[in-house]
Amino acid sequence: MSIRIIDVREVTHAISSPIRNAYIDFSKMTTSLVAVVTDAVRDGKPVIGYGFNSNGRYGQGGLIRERFAARVTEAPPASLLNDAGDNLDPDRVWAAMMSNEKPGGHGERSVAVGTIDMAVWDAVAKIAGKPLFRLLAERHGRTADPRVFVYAAGGYYYPGKDNSALRAEMRSYLDRGYNVVKMKIGGASLDEDRARIEAVLAELDGKARLAVDANGRFDLETAIAYARMLQPYNLFWYEEAGDPLDYQLQAILADFYPGPMATGENLFSHQDARNLLRHGGMRPDRDWLQFDCALSYGLCEFQRTLAAMSAAGWSWRRLIPHGGHQMSLNIAAGLGLGGNESYPDLFQPYGGFPDGVRVEDGHIIMPELPGIGFEGKADLHMQMQALSR
Repeated sequence: MSIRIIDVREVTHAISSPIRNAYIDFSKMTTSLVAVVTDAVRDGKPVIGYGFNSNGRYGQGGLIRERFAARVTEAPPASLLNDAGDNLDPDRVWAAMMSNEKPGGHGERSVAVGTIDMAVWDAVAKIAGKPLFRLLAERHGRTADPRVFVYAAGGYYYPGKDNSALRAEMRSYLDRGYNVVKMKIGGASLDEDRARIEAVLAELDGKARLAVDANGRFDLETAIAYARMLQPYNLFWYEEAGDPLDYQLQAILADFYPGPMATGENLFSHQDARNLLRHGGMRPDRDWLQFDCALSYGLCEFQRTLAAMSAAGWSWRRLIPHGGHQMSLNIAAGLGLGGNESYPDLFQPYGGFPDGVRVEDGHIIMPELPGIGFEGKADLHMQMQALSR
């Protein structure tokens, strides 16, 4: 019997927090949680795929319900299946979602599509009875590596948070096994940020590397001023100094900052990624890319982004996605990316790893859970089950 998608459900949840980076605060942030309900049955239960959008972009309930979910449920069921007819074809589901959409304009719709796409891939891997990372490796003729590098992202600005509290936060990441940590800059003066950086480096004491993230805050003059300030610290990277679409700023900045730089989390298509590689002055021997499939039309489009990287002479190992979610963990393990971001204490229950997974020497081992593995994280699965009833 062929497989059908019988429903696509969405609920918008608050993930509000008093933290802020250089550009936004998260006090009213939301996320969309999606369930793709199929009539497939595994282990006596209907297969339901789940997805959600990455932090930093708001929930997409309106777009999902008004455009993209309906296109999936109204499509002829056979048009969404693979050639064998025994599973969904994510690319065909993606094509149905994007029907009647003009090219370009890679804004909020890329988040809505990426959220549903995550749920579709979760369902596909569950129907196949495999972890998504192993399914991806097989499809690409690769050997999956369940050991994935992760770094701890934090260091946000927070009311009343002084440098001693910042140091304590970073110490907690070391205690949990991380050897690369990240903090925010650009939300204070350059001198204040210098003091914050030096406080963190004193706490790390050579036991871990530090990355810094400006969240696109700087104009060129400020970006260069920070580059000169940061250069002596031997940072893991200097991230998103200017507006994500200002490729010229990024290219000029390379002349002033010889150390590794990182950007790409706010580019939402393979065309934008390709333009960054063509015009952004990014250096494949040292810089890092941070494209996030959940924000950029999902894994179907993300594979086109990977192809654009290869065409530009970039190794996939230079890609460490933004977002800190298990979808990117599976892609990293299955396709050999450089690792994944992690939020040990933030954006819960969506961030983090399945229960029992621990960080050792900056790496985690992927558990052998069907699909993306959301069912292995009890607090997240509880929210997902509420949507599937």
